[in-house]
Amino acid sequence: MREKIQRFGSFLAAMIIPNMGAFIAWGLLTAFFIPTGWLPNEKLAEMVGPMIKYLLPVLVGFSGGKMVHDWRGGVVGAAATMGVIVGTDVPMFIGAMAMGPLAGFLLKKFDEVVEGKIPSGFEMLVNNFSAGILGLILAILGYWVVGPIVQALTDALGAGVQFLVDRRLLPLADIIVEPAKVLFLNNAINHGIFGPIGVTQVAEKGRSVLFMLESNPGPGLGLLLAYWLAGKGMSKESAPGAIIIHFLGGIHEIYFPYVLAHPIMIVALWAGGILADLWFVITGAGLVATPSPGSIFAYLAVTPKGQHFFVLAGIAIAAVASFLVGSFLLKVFPVKEDA
Repeated sequence: MREKIQRFGSFLAAMIIPNMGAFIAWGLLTAFFIPTGWLPNEKLAEMVGPMIKYLLPVLVGFSGGKMVHDWRGGVVGAAATMGVIVGTDVPMFIGAMAMGPLAGFLLKKFDEVVEGKIPSGFEMLVNNFSAGILGLILAILGYWVVGPIVQALTDALGAGVQFLVDRRLLPLADIIVEPAKVLFLNNAINHGIFGPIGVTQVAEKGRSVLFMLESNPGPGLGLLLAYWLAGKGMSKESAPGAIIIHFLGGIHEIYFPYVLAHPIMIVALWAGGILADLWFVITGAGLVATPSPGSIFAYLAVTPKGQHFFVLAGIAIAAVASFLVGSFLLKVFPVKEDA
């Protein structure tokens, strides 16, 4: 069972990690040029949305198809991924990781069936049209079937978070928050669920713990430190740069691919998030507004007077817990480097 989990994790990693350069480029663009970034620029910020919705999932879908059936599989995987992208309103990384390998696999099987049966001189025609037709069929399948399934999953996660918040089970909310975050639903949860409730609490009590449930940079920091210490290959080498973008720049999305590539690491995020949330609830810590972007500097800017120790301690608790659990998991379930 462990070997199968490791193989599956390595397969996912091979789709995500080679595209880390594009993720970092998007992270830097977001950190600098969005309205709440370091150098707000309305024109340059227009690239943020298309990159996260179209470019990055297509790259992941291409990588998945290419792994299974070389370049032709990659091209069909990219085409198939467009169906799930257009069919939903959320960044479709899960859909891309499903459609890319599926496209490569089906094209590979087709090529095996027709191998040696194509008349001489018609090879290129058959190869191009078979790839095009299969890409079209899978794009339609992604639009009508796969996309809505993933969308329903993300909607269910959001409803689960709201359920726990309504019943004051805040530390347990992290069990849903962290998986939802790595599905790139962090902004929807933070601004759509926690934000409105938090504003009401600030008006009554002067601060709200809800502003810290999703935006805490501690779990992500610990996760990336674990990859830096105990990871291998590209994940290890790219972790220091990701730490800077995440913790100082406040772009949490930069560590999401590390979890998507090795899903067992969600346990490390749970450890850090739950312990930090428990600390916040016990000490009555809170912020006066949503830290955006969720960097350590933004946290300091919206921490009310007298709360800095409790807030910073919660971030430290999350980072240490996530680091320890993440390092252990990477030792037991290491990320295998493919050729």
